[in-house]
Amino acid sequence: MDFLCPLCNGLERKVIVCEKCGGIMEDRGAVQEYFDDYSPYLDLEITRKVDGVPRDQCLHIFGCDTCGTDTKIAIGMVEY
Repeated sequence: MDFLCPLCNGLERKVIVCEKCGGIMEDRGAVQEYFDDYSPYLDLEITRKVDGVPRDQCLHIFGCDTCGTDTKIAIGMVEY
């Protein structure tokens, strides 16, 4: 059974409201893309083992352009 992230693959868009200012937060991508310069090019099975969430979730960073707040949100993966 294989999983894919609906946000990483452009299947869905998640609207998150900033708790500090009420602005709409923007998806900055999956956390594993920020580990180092080469992590976006590594196999997802490697990087998903260190992001701290279960295998069926993808941890994304959402940022608010209005106040600069960042937050991490676990996104449920879908089977394919």
